[in-house]
Amino acid sequence: MTETDSTIPTTNGSTDWGIFGRPLFDDARARALSRVGVVDIGSNSVRLVVFDGAARSPAYFYNEKILCGLGAGLRETGRMNPEGKVRALAALKRFTKLANGMGISPLTAVATAAMRESEDGPAFRAQIEAETGLKITVIDGEEEARLSAQGVLLGWPEADGLVCDIGGSSMELAEVHKGKIGKRVTSPLGALTLQGLKGGRKGVKEHIKPIMAALWQKMGAKSYKRIYLVGGSWRAIARIDMHRRDYPLHVLHEYRMTTRAVTDTIEFIRSNDMVAVRNQIGTSAARMALVPHAAEVLRQLTRTFRPKDICVSSYGIREGLLYEQMPQSIRERDPLIEACRFAERKDARLPGFGKRLHYFIAPMFRARKYEQMRLVRAACLLHDVTWRAHPDYRAEVCFDNATRANLGGLSHKERIFLGLALLHRYKNSRQGTPFEPLIALLNEQEIQNAEVLGKAMRFGAMFALDTPDTMAALDYRPKKKLLTLTIEPEAVDLFSEVALARFNSLAASLGAEPIIKYGKGKSG
Repeated sequence: MTETDSTIPTTNGSTDWGIFGRPLFDDARARALSRVGVVDIGSNSVRLVVFDGAARSPAYFYNEKILCGLGAGLRETGRMNPEGKVRALAALKRFTKLANGMGISPLTAVATAAMRESEDGPAFRAQIEAETGLKITVIDGEEEARLSAQGVLLGWPEADGLVCDIGGSSMELAEVHKGKIGKRVTSPLGALTLQGLKGGRKGVKEHIKPIMAALWQKMGAKSYKRIYLVGGSWRAIARIDMHRRDYPLHVLHEYRMTTRAVTDTIEFIRSNDMVAVRNQIGTSAARMALVPHAAEVLRQLTRTFRPKDICVSSYGIREGLLYEQMPQSIRERDPLIEACRFAERKDARLPGFGKRLHYFIAPMFRARKYEQMRLVRAACLLHDVTWRAHPDYRAEVCFDNATRANLGGLSHKERIFLGLALLHRYKNSRQGTPFEPLIALLNEQEIQNAEVLGKAMRFGAMFALDTPDTMAALDYRPKKKLLTLTIEPEAVDLFSEVALARFNSLAASLGAEPIIKYGKGKSG
């Protein structure tokens, strides 16, 4: 596999499709992803993920993880944990049966540090293949770093910084910039590996420090604007940070932390009863046992590489495998818009109407930046996907769907903005909703902009059910505070008193004077 093309011509003229052994994207223009299963045999966990949905922003059809601890004791013995091998084999047998039941065989299976570094790795790999039929690809540290970085690029096409993937036996670093992956290094700083060190916290700290300094030199002895954290131990620390801050949106992907927040959370971990915290945040005992060592790695990582921003990624190796096979035409698409298109096509009453609605309301937002306009477009695509919910709760379901759905390329504030806009698509007022702590993460201008967008969709979606963009035209003059609706003759009967009320509500949200004009019709 190369970084530019995942297909490799063979000597007999056929094509080697890399780890998957078959093409996932037969048509470079395809938006849909055939259901596909990936098994990740890590040093700490063994996981099956089945992807489905939009190719550029796949949904998780099935996701199951077993914390086997294959890498426990590897540093001391050179062999995998015997109990972990038993549990891993049982899990892999189950995953194979599940795949057969879902009709998605063969599974794609990759193994990382524990299997590649242990004396009994080759024999265990052969045993798994003999007893399950799985064909396992054991990847080296640099390849692991590359696939993790590709997973980050799946969620953030414009990712710029350092990807850090921590596992049980190793930690990998990879540069990402302008859709490309740069330098990559691997290290023995896995959370399970650090568990066996002597000397307590001081011993762990002294062990990590020179290794981290060497990594900094290998990566060019420079700082990075952002670090993207990949791995279960990082996500556990992020959950603790959310708990410490009483942060209201419990979505780990795109969760942001500052270096100061990391320091405060590490002190919180040291000074609090982690059993009680674990019970409150829902993290397993096995995972929580790794947190103190992972936290020390994170402290040294942030002190050494000095990022301005730290971002949690739920995407890693498994998503990187999908990205590996994506044609460039799919990689270049916006993951948010692709996911919204897929949702509209699957769940909306009138698939395709979101595009017409966007044309209709877009003139109101012509001065907005691209980052804001993509949210307008996403909202229009999603405006009707929860129509089956009970009318009394549709606004709340819309908000929940936007803020908690599996959507890539979306920050937490953007999730809340999108959710609030969709809430106002169905409801004039946001008072009394259970989402006020989330809405409080937006500033007043963002809240007003979301309300305007929601009320614009609310008006456009009921004014004409098929082609509002040909029935009338909106024009907003922010300096003069004028909102003008020009109605075509054939649409006069569509402009009822309900439509008038919703148009006036839209104007009021802008603080603008509502003006209604009647067109002369289309010539020819």
